[in-house]
Amino acid sequence: MVAGEAAAAKVAPSVRRAGRIDENQGRVVQALRKIGASVAITSGAGAGLPDLLCGFHGETFLIELKNGDKVPSAKKLTPAEQHFVANWKGRPVKIVESPEEAVNYLIASVT
Repeated sequence: MVAGEAAAAKVAPSVRRAGRIDENQGRVVQALRKIGASVAITSGAGAGLPDLLCGFHGETFLIELKNGDKVPSAKKLTPAEQHFVANWKGRPVKIVESPEEAVNYLIASVT
């Protein structure tokens, strides 16, 4: 390996396994799109980035999904998610457990 390749190898991002997708993600995305929100699914991005990036009535929202059917200990934020939420300088990240909660959050936020 030449010097340039060695330096590039040191700064290359590590390969990340795909993150877990919450079982309710499809239902939440469908409900949000039904009310006219645009939704980008970011659950596989890593680094604690919330699961959904939503646009609604000219506003941007970050939503972290947790499965409301699970026990509270299974709904805790990961350390990376905690770090992201604590350090994000934009609109606060909303943690939701159901399609209804996500829809109500967006509607209440723009009225």
